[in-house]
Amino acid sequence: MADLQRFLQDRCLSVSNLPHKGRSLFTTRDIRPGEVILSQKPYICVPNNTSLESRCDGCFKTNNLKKCSGCQVVWYCGSFCQKSEWKLHRHECKALTRLEKEKRKFVTPTIRLMVKLYIKRNLQNEKVLPITSTDNYSLVEALVSHMSEIDEKQMLLYAQMANLVNLILQFPSVDLREIAENFSKFSCNAHSICDSELRPQGIGLFPLVSIINHSCSPNAVLVFEEQMAVVRAMDNISKDSEITISYIETAGSTLTRQKSLKEQYLFHCQCARCSNVGKPHDIEESAILEGYRCSNEKCTGFLLRDPEEKGFVCQKCLLLRSKEEVKKLASDLKTVSEKAHASPSAENKQAAIELYKTIEKLQVKLYHSFSITLMRTREKLLKMLMDLEIWREALNYCRLIVPVYQRVYPATHPLIGLQFYTQGKLEWLLGETKEAVSSLIKAFDILRISHGTSTPFMKELSAKLEEARAEASYKLACIEKRL
Repeated sequence: MADLQRFLQDRCLSVSNLPHKGRSLFTTRDIRPGEVILSQKPYICVPNNTSLESRCDGCFKTNNLKKCSGCQVVWYCGSFCQKSEWKLHRHECKALTRLEKEKRKFVTPTIRLMVKLYIKRNLQNEKVLPITSTDNYSLVEALVSHMSEIDEKQMLLYAQMANLVNLILQFPSVDLREIAENFSKFSCNAHSICDSELRPQGIGLFPLVSIINHSCSPNAVLVFEEQMAVVRAMDNISKDSEITISYIETAGSTLTRQKSLKEQYLFHCQCARCSNVGKPHDIEESAILEGYRCSNEKCTGFLLRDPEEKGFVCQKCLLLRSKEEVKKLASDLKTVSEKAHASPSAENKQAAIELYKTIEKLQVKLYHSFSITLMRTREKLLKMLMDLEIWREALNYCRLIVPVYQRVYPATHPLIGLQFYTQGKLEWLLGETKEAVSSLIKAFDILRISHGTSTPFMKELSAKLEEARAEASYKLACIEKRL
């Protein structure tokens, strides 16, 4: 731990224990937006392999994959990744091969993560793999498990998973309760490894990053550069301030966020944003994000329940919306939504789009224009339209989503930047070069804070921006010449 303290001190960071929070990461200097606070390679990681999609165990890519000829579970894109993983995988491969082929389909990414955890621990103990201040099992031991707060059903699941891990490993020294406790640690501390566009590709354990506590109004953001976890400042952070990131989707009411945190991470959030629960601003925010719209289509007010239980009253124009009207719309919406969920969209994508457009129309009538539910439906429609290359409609939905993102996320949140990036690419594709330049500039200004400027993703964005600027200048020159 002394080595770890020195490592953190060299980066102007320190760890303190806070009441109700435990270990917490603090900065010992002022930090500007976009600065890297901390980076760490995973102690262990695995790709999110499913029956529909497989990824290389080394780089998480999906191209030109071949199965490991031994275990028939792990995939590689080539000899480089296979060789780089071999010191660890040779032991995992041997363990998986002992398992009956039929049982290997039950080896989920989480099971593999646990198997790799114990194999790596043993290899480090035997000095086959090096131990460093930031890459050692003692950091995993220090992670919080919340075992005392787990219910009986979850404990039984962890016990069953531990038995499978024990069956695979067959290590005489492994304790089943310890494995179960480590599964609980995974639940609270493992991170989804995402690509530059925040699409999940795998899971990993980053014990240093796990020291950073949650806030619903974080001052830092966690992104990944390949498999490296990188924490960057989103705002100006003053010396001696705590570093915080968000563990969950923060677009939602305080009650929704707290429910999500309690279920997944087993703690009650007491951040500045959550401390406003029940206050006028929090009530308004909840009603806008998760409540109904005013009956007057031109009114932007939010609704609260009528004291006489007749319905919902708009807090701007005082118009009453009856319970019967809300119930009828909600019932119609439920019927169409159930039909959409029952229909496999892969078979007839155009029909699926029409179904979700019907859902959207009903949601527009029922929910506030900044509704999270409506936003999610439009996100789904945007993805389906992009898949079918229906660019104009996709752009229209993109433009509907951006203002909602700006309402529900902090100004420097990467999701806003990524949405502007999508919007800019669509505008450019459709010949709206001037608008594309504006959108790409907005994307770059946000994403340089969360993603830096030196990654391949940001270099590609920068190149697109310069190309669009050149095209816009050429078009303007042509117009001026004609005039």
